[in-house]
Amino acid sequence: MSKPAALFITLTLMLISIDLLLPANTEALSYAARIAGGVSFCASVVALMVGRRFKFDPVLR
Repeated sequence: MSKPAALFITLTLMLISIDLLLPANTEALSYAARIAGGVSFCASVVALMVGRRFKFDPVLR
């Protein structure tokens, strides 16, 4: 796993936990945390796809 992917996954988990720990009367902050968590999750998926390393065996057997 690449470093940016790990960073975005950690950020996603932090934002979701913030959303769950907020009081019920702070709907605007909860909504913002959910949106930021979704964006961070999408960025982590993109970072996983971009950072994927392919193993190449140049010797044909």
